[in-house]
Amino acid sequence: MTPASRLSAAIDLVGSVVGSARPADTVVSAFLRGRRYIGSKDRAALTARVYGVLRQRSRLSWRLGQCGVETPDARSLTLAYLVLGERQSVEQIGGLCDGGRYAPAPLSDGERHWVGLLAADTADPEAMPVAVRWELPDWAVGSFVAAFGADLPREAEALLHEAPLDLRVNTLVSDRDTALAGLKDSGLPVSPTPLSPIGIRLQTRLPLSAHSAFRAGAVEVQDEGSQLVALMVDARAGMQVVDFCAGAGGKSLVLAAAMANKGRVVAADVSAARLDRGKDRIRRARVNNIEPKVLEHERDRWVRRQKGKFDRVLIDAPCTGSGAWRRNPDARWRPIDVAGLISLQQRILESASRLAKVGGRVVYATCSLLPEENEAQIAHFLSAHPEFRVMPAAEIWPQAIGGSCPSDGAYLTLTPARSGTDGFFIAVLERTG
Repeated sequence: MTPASRLSAAIDLVGSVVGSARPADTVVSAFLRGRRYIGSKDRAALTARVYGVLRQRSRLSWRLGQCGVETPDARSLTLAYLVLGERQSVEQIGGLCDGGRYAPAPLSDGERHWVGLLAADTADPEAMPVAVRWELPDWAVGSFVAAFGADLPREAEALLHEAPLDLRVNTLVSDRDTALAGLKDSGLPVSPTPLSPIGIRLQTRLPLSAHSAFRAGAVEVQDEGSQLVALMVDARAGMQVVDFCAGAGGKSLVLAAAMANKGRVVAADVSAARLDRGKDRIRRARVNNIEPKVLEHERDRWVRRQKGKFDRVLIDAPCTGSGAWRRNPDARWRPIDVAGLISLQQRILESASRLAKVGGRVVYATCSLLPEENEAQIAHFLSAHPEFRVMPAAEIWPQAIGGSCPSDGAYLTLTPARSGTDGFFIAVLERTG
């Protein structure tokens, strides 16, 4: 692709993402699948530019508004990103927008005017609202301030950077040292993850589906934070374990491997489609102790029949996903019923906790950074359930993961700034009676 045609494709793709209710990664994948002629380098550059626009969408819109562009569209957002994100000049952008074959239309007089204003960079950063400065939707600002206080700038900035590509070693097939050596021998730049003992971090994003280690089931793509959630369950061989909101089964696979394929893992979810997507992963990972279970809803009759039968209950609750915004920057701007999610989380925790036997544990987790989805939910649950107690994270970590716990509080909170992972909240509750 020429630089001009690459810009034209970026404008088209930004428009497709912004105008779609589907997640950005789904839209981008479909866009590229329909254009097989785009080479790997062009795909990488195109994707990086589109995600650059999405990560700065609020700031770009605000700056455009300061220049008189009241309703930014895909073209104005992308051109603004060329100026503010890639530091291209008016002349460079004008050269790309020459109206030639596959190139964007020439700059209008109005566009040339505001592109020049952006390039002059005369905006007062202090005039930028907090929500705009940190790319936060209005409904999340108060919660982020409550969660982080003076650390908000550092945490919000970390959420704007691209997430690394982490792999999880399947200990049923290999160990981390062997997997690391094999990946290095194949020329991949990899290193151990700092916190997870079964994690590997790639220094650059690469397609892995054709790699022999992936095909053999030795490694699986999974963020380090997600690995730690599953490891904090502290599942042991022979246990009865339920992954109550299993989705496609990523955490179920960690549980099964930790149990050495001995015992029982019930992967439960209300979506049969999500569970079906996990079947190939289970087969490739050589796991034979996972039982998929489709639930009608969080209070399915199966829960009542299985009351008090499980040693471990993992609840990876549906949430705002605010801890994963660096991975899904478009998700910030999608309509979210926060009150509805909080109510659903309460119902799930209330119902799924019945599955834990006396002495068993319930592990409640979200990929959210909002206190109302995390600490407040546990406080609400404990107020009605004195038969449960909080097991401090530092008490669980040495046995479940090894080494020193990164938190000395009752709960474990992971964030991109503090731990280099997606944002996660983890609370471990023990049924004492």
